Amino acid sequence: MCGIVGYIGKRDVAPLLLEGLQRLEYRGYDSAGVVVSSPKAPALKMVKAKGRVRDLEAKVPARFKGTTGIAHTRWATHGAPSDVNAHPHLDAEGKVAVVHNGIIDNASDLRRKLEADGVEFLSETDTEVLVHLISRSQAEKLEDKVRETLRVIEGTYGIAVLHADFPDRIVVARNGSPVVLGIGEKEMFVASDIAALVAHTRQIVTLDDGEMATLKADDFRTYTTEGTRTTAEPTTVEWEAASYDMGGHDTYMHKEIHEQADAVDRVLRGRIDDRFSTVHLGGLNLDAREARQIRRVKILGCGTSYHAGMIGAQMIEELARIPADAEPASEFRYRNAVVDPDTLYIAVSQSGETYDVLAAVQELKRKGARVLGVVNVVGSAIAREADGGIYVHAGPEVCVVSTKCFTNTTVAFALLALHLGRTRDLSVRDGKRIIEGLRKLPAQIAEMLEQEEEIKKLAQEYAEAHSMLFIGRVRGYPVAREASLKLKEVSYIHAEAYPASELKHGPLALIEPALPTVAIVPDDDLLEKNRAAMEEIKARSGKILAVAHQHQEKADQTIVVPKNEDELDPILMGIPLQLLAYHTALALGRDIDKPRNLAKSVTVE
Repeated sequence: MCGIVGYIGKRDVAPLLLEGLQRLEYRGYDSAGVVVSSPKAPALKMVKAKGRVRDLEAKVPARFKGTTGIAHTRWATHGAPSDVNAHPHLDAEGKVAVVHNGIIDNASDLRRKLEADGVEFLSETDTEVLVHLISRSQAEKLEDKVRETLRVIEGTYGIAVLHADFPDRIVVARNGSPVVLGIGEKEMFVASDIAALVAHTRQIVTLDDGEMATLKADDFRTYTTEGTRTTAEPTTVEWEAASYDMGGHDTYMHKEIHEQADAVDRVLRGRIDDRFSTVHLGGLNLDAREARQIRRVKILGCGTSYHAGMIGAQMIEELARIPADAEPASEFRYRNAVVDPDTLYIAVSQSGETYDVLAAVQELKRKGARVLGVVNVVGSAIAREADGGIYVHAGPEVCVVSTKCFTNTTVAFALLALHLGRTRDLSVRDGKRIIEGLRKLPAQIAEMLEQEEEIKKLAQEYAEAHSMLFIGRVRGYPVAREASLKLKEVSYIHAEAYPASELKHGPLALIEPALPTVAIVPDDDLLEKNRAAMEEIKARSGKILAVAHQHQEKADQTIVVPKNEDELDPILMGIPLQLLAYHTALALGRDIDKPRNLAKSVTVE
């Protein structure tokens, strides 16, 4: 959550920072701020504004020059959105400026101690304690002032610090919230996400937890919070600035829905092994003997990643015949779970930085578990912490509501399930069958997207609903869960997902003409059971939209989806429901890319 961007060099810094904030706005968009200075004019100049980055930009004066600066776009945790609570925060003398992502757990205690010493706080934020602690430090070097402050901090942070007495540097630090350095020609950048950097450099360094860095215009150095130097070699990111443009679409969500055929092609490319009817997944770091020793698979994710994990668990059970299940990482990390050495744990996160998932990974590693990561961002924290894993290669996803990353993650799980299955007892014939199905996916996705106008018309009708019910059995249930989440995230219509088999155990009480039901009805061995569930709804005057492989007589409308292999059908069945959620939100005039109360990359608890 929240976005940080900073720069030190020779260019006029304010336009660079504002551009960076625009690219990071999907990480937080309730307020924003910027501080600038230069070696020739070290006094800090600050502008902050409640609202979007455009509101901040309108307040920045013409004469707001500097060659060094830090900026922030906020997703509120402590204190309501306001000019005062916006970052950066300054000390009383206006010498120290801090931007911060994360949560300081002991902020209240620190605040009370500082107030007892006469410090006057201006904001409600936890971040302001950092500013005053750094300002009051008696250490001679800025790095030591920051290090001394971090010793008393409990919680998570990604911070960038400016000090008027040290105008030649920016000091940054990370613990649980991403910090990425961008290496330029006699200029340096820092950000919480590479999206803010790729327009200027593709050479990056990602800090680890417990690591700090000092940026100067012509140099940088990294070290631990204890002061020990660390070795940081820049890597080249594969994404370019154009990847973050809308590409002629009105919203990022629409663009990313329509990128899914190409995105799925990328996750498959170079991984299929026709000779042995399997796939190459070299990044797993898991040989055949180790794969055969796995007795259970536990998949951990949050939100959309959790739903992708539910689909993945089903595919692993079906194809590899290994007991598998998915669980929200946010729950797993708190229930003192039994960690079994014969269990393979898989952590799922689009950003690779989701705090609840990362914390679960760290706890599992502490207990000696083998952990794989399924992530989209190369070099992210989960990718580095895990023993191996799979990159989903969806490309940058800017809309807060995930679409193409969800689809690519489910395909990645299909690859893993096939790999584990062929290592164990899945036949060559079934391996070929799944491979043929995987190869059909891009064309079938493109075929479904051609139904957009018809789905748009349906959305106009369903936009009038105050609540919707989504149902599915076995393979269809995770699809219903994800479709329900998509609708509520982007349209703000209340939606609930339930196993179709559970209707008579309570949810039927809700059925009435005003409550539409979306039924996921794959053409598999449960087809008649799903039809029976629709019969129960129709008998109570319920309205039904079916997502099926053939027209359903009991439904009021049917979205027909191309048939693939039974195991792979869930990958396709959610895509038209992404379009339904999108066009429903559009009909209601919602801010589609930036839904209220939400932000991308949940890096706080």
